[in-house]
Amino acid sequence: MATVYIPALMRELTGGAATVEVEGQTVRQIVNALESRYPGMRDRLVDGDLLSPRVNVAVDGYVTRIGLMERVGPTSEVHFLPAISGGRGG
Repeated sequence: MATVYIPALMRELTGGAATVEVEGQTVRQIVNALESRYPGMRDRLVDGDLLSPRVNVAVDGYVTRIGLMERVGPTSEVHFLPAISGGRGG
């Protein structure tokens, strides 16, 4: 099973757990497994049929650009990260 690292702002959904193990072969399946175990998780991670623009996902240390379609191995580590934006141009 993949190990999923839960951001601090979402841990109230997991009873405080910082990591959980769920099955899935893609990020989409991981999100679905999280939602079935921790209702409300999908609303925080997905917008329509895409990963929320407020969230990035890293699988095995690689921040993916294909979001929910990214493959996940049976021993993968999946990190949901708040998207970083802003800064000052110039």
